[in-house]
Amino acid sequence: MNLKKIVFAFFLLISTFVGSQEKLTRILFILDASNSMNAKWGEQTRIEAAKELLAKTVDSLRGTPNLEIALRVYGHQSPITATYQDCADTKLEVPFSKDNFDNVKYKLATIFAKGTTPIARSLEAAAGDFPDMTARNIIILITDGLEACDNDPCVIAKKLKDKNINVTPFVIGLGLDLSYLEKFKCIGQYTEAETRSAFKYVLNNVVSKTLVNTTAQINLNDINGKPIETDVTMFLYEAGTKKIKYTFVHTLNRKGNPDTLVMDPAFKYDLLVNTIPKVEKKDISIQRNTHNTIVVNAPQGNLKMRLSNAQRAFTIETRVMEANKGQTLNVQQINTTDKYIVGKYDIEILTLPRTFMTVDISQSTTTTIDVIAPGMLTYKTSTPIAAQIFVSMPNGTWEWVCNIDPVLLTGNWNLQPGLYKVVYRQKQLRSTAYTFEKEFRIVSNKTTTLNL
Repeated sequence: MNLKKIVFAFFLLISTFVGSQEKLTRILFILDASNSMNAKWGEQTRIEAAKELLAKTVDSLRGTPNLEIALRVYGHQSPITATYQDCADTKLEVPFSKDNFDNVKYKLATIFAKGTTPIARSLEAAAGDFPDMTARNIIILITDGLEACDNDPCVIAKKLKDKNINVTPFVIGLGLDLSYLEKFKCIGQYTEAETRSAFKYVLNNVVSKTLVNTTAQINLNDINGKPIETDVTMFLYEAGTKKIKYTFVHTLNRKGNPDTLVMDPAFKYDLLVNTIPKVEKKDISIQRNTHNTIVVNAPQGNLKMRLSNAQRAFTIETRVMEANKGQTLNVQQINTTDKYIVGKYDIEILTLPRTFMTVDISQSTTTTIDVIAPGMLTYKTSTPIAAQIFVSMPNGTWEWVCNIDPVLLTGNWNLQPGLYKVVYRQKQLRSTAYTFEKEFRIVSNKTTTLNL
């Protein structure tokens, strides 16, 4: 079995986020062209996919105001052998300048992977690739492996910080062996992507963060004010309209914190969190050139519907409503668990007869409702009948349950355990005097047969 390799994109910010959006931004792309990049990744090699996606990203940046890009490559000049690796194989192929997008794309087309992986030396050299430190200077490094030479990227990162060069990386890892990602904790946060399309998305997301320079996180707080609720779809509308600007599935990152989102600060937003019931927050402002935190109270617990003693499968639905409101929030199937906002709920279990109750949903706990398995009533008659079934109530009354089809001569019903009676008259007999009653008892998981 072949081990999946790891592709990392390090997003290294070398200057502080100071100034307006009109400040010059410089992005240095560093491409790994080591020999391991020749390994297959789907229908392409990793180097082919990286070059193609990077070229498309460069195309997408055309016309972006106040932006310059450059390209550094390593591992592309000296072939690696069993006895030799060139740890100095790193080169600034396309320096920073205005409108050099075609130069970067042309150079990408000429790159072939063949050497080793000097990540640390490339990062150290990259600090000198920027003409000055007055712009927002950013590095995006794309690599498929760990440091192969004698230097430590963590040491280089510390050296840059010691020189007052602020380094804030975003790591994108591709592969199953996420233990490799732990090696880069000293540099910063990371995100993994396991497919080519996921890598494309994450690369575009990283570039967006560099250009917008405005991020946000949405805290879905529990009842104690901790942002631990997650895994729910969120719609962000342009405030006061029904124009959806963003759709996200809320995610906690590997550190257990709400994930960082890129959002356009030019708009105000109305947020809809699709919990049960939904939670809304309106007229949200996003501050430019900073990290924003949007706080929403969304404490949740679980409701579990369980058929406790069934000897075969049954389809039973449950209607869930906020207490005393009557509007259906959810129709939950038996033997499932759903999350609800903390509070009281009216429950109508669509058994025959119906079962009603009120339950409390508490923070991070599971409220379980056990439903007793029904029994089956089977009936048959020689002629069509007008008939209804009633159940005996604890107060001595009889409550209607259902009507029997006046056309069919046979049928069956799943009924909850209890004492019942059927009241019927043959339709061909035109006198009320021909009304008959027959009592019967339903036992869980048993069949009761009536001849009418």
